[in-house]
Amino acid sequence: MFDISVILQNWPLFWNGLLVTLFYSAISIGAGLVIGLIIGLIQLTGSRTLTVVGRVYVEIFRNIPLLVILLWIYYAFPIFAGLAVTKFWAGFAGLSLYAGAFYAEILRAGVQSIDRGQTDASTALGMTYGQRMRRVILPQAFRRMIPPLAGQSIIQIKNTTLMSMITVPDLLYQASYVSSFTYRPMEVYTMVGVMFLVLLVPLTFLSRKLETISERVK
Repeated sequence: MFDISVILQNWPLFWNGLLVTLFYSAISIGAGLVIGLIIGLIQLTGSRTLTVVGRVYVEIFRNIPLLVILLWIYYAFPIFAGLAVTKFWAGFAGLSLYAGAFYAEILRAGVQSIDRGQTDASTALGMTYGQRMRRVILPQAFRRMIPPLAGQSIIQIKNTTLMSMITVPDLLYQASYVSSFTYRPMEVYTMVGVMFLVLLVPLTFLSRKLETISERVK
């Protein structure tokens, strides 16, 4: 029988875990977008060296599982570099670097979807690469990038659950802690699922709405 008192008695732990999850989601999405913008744009500069650097970054972080990245940064990197890494920085760096690789591909594809004539016209007007991107290409590409960026951000929020493996006190970590002394995993993990549904279902509908709007303005 489902015992709701388990949730009510330990609600502060669930709430604190949710706040940690939201905090890491926000900062890693923000940092990931910055990284993605930089990596995405350097792949489009025309420089072979920069393109290779960008591609290597993307392939490394897209193809290594996020959990492996988090564990490596937290446990292996301090040994390799001789530097202490807190769980905060390990979680933040791992999530941000991982997200940046996916955002980079979305941003690159968005820019490349703009008609070549736009670039030729802006070049003919004497614009530099930076001016073309800032004034002509990115404003148009951004509308097309919003739906996939929103979708990837939703995935990023779900990815934060992996931080529990490096003892970051996120929602899943707190749930595991509550389950360890209440011996009521059914109620505890059901509550975690419900909380993610309440958080992500509205965002999913918003993402679909943005996709519809994006299709109309193309």
